[in-house]
Amino acid sequence: MTAAWICVTCGNEYPPGPMPSVCLICVNERQYVPAEGQHWASLDPGETRSVTVRTPEPGLTEFTVDPSVGIGQRTFLVHTPAGNVLWEPPGFIGAGLVDRLRAAGPVCAIVSSHPHLIGASVSLSHLLDEPPVYVNGHDRRWITRPDPVITFWNETLEAAPGVRLQRCGGHFPGSCVLHVAHGADGRGLLLTGDTMMVGADRTSVSFMRSYPNLIPLSPRLVREIVGAVDTLTFDRIYGAFGDVIDSGARAAVRASAERYIGWLTDQIRDPDEP
Repeated sequence: MTAAWICVTCGNEYPPGPMPSVCLICVNERQYVPAEGQHWASLDPGETRSVTVRTPEPGLTEFTVDPSVGIGQRTFLVHTPAGNVLWEPPGFIGAGLVDRLRAAGPVCAIVSSHPHLIGASVSLSHLLDEPPVYVNGHDRRWITRPDPVITFWNETLEAAPGVRLQRCGGHFPGSCVLHVAHGADGRGLLLTGDTMMVGADRTSVSFMRSYPNLIPLSPRLVREIVGAVDTLTFDRIYGAFGDVIDSGARAAVRASAERYIGWLTDQIRDPDEP
């Protein structure tokens, strides 16, 4: 069978067949095409990469692929008695990842925060007994590999008992977070991807339309994000690339949004400004 294609820059998969001429994701203003041009690779189940497995807390497993693929997001598996929810898989389907996912138990859903971090979701679904790949309906035009395993959702979706997708908008109209009610010792946690980027200070978050091209979001969209997560109970946030707000995350989101909007609207100024 012909292998699917992976965009080396963003890590999203494309259908088997002729090599794509352009990556739908990368030519958009939120991403970029490298100076050397678009580059493609075959999605190979025999590919060997190092996969590091961590347990940041009970019921949550983190997978990191090295060398990284595409944008390099970390992948999480949320464990529940009804099946496991796979969050933001990489553009990689080697045994180092797939065998570990199988060993952890059945995957009941594959989900991502937005189109940049979908990775090889369709191929992984095919290798894991075809759980649904949930894509927000607002982002359907960004699907790079159409397939019957893709299922659309709108505002909220219970991916498993106590594990809920919440649409927030902002970075993409369908950008979302995954709420795990039993996480953080029952205080609740969010997996946010790029919907909210955890700051390097691990006490704040920020919001952007494009992170690599430094295009900000409007105050309206930031308020929309905060309003969406305000319906959820959470104390901890895991971002897409390694940083964590360990506690006080709900207050941190509100304070970060106020700061962001204050700078964007010139309501906050540097005290040393003449």
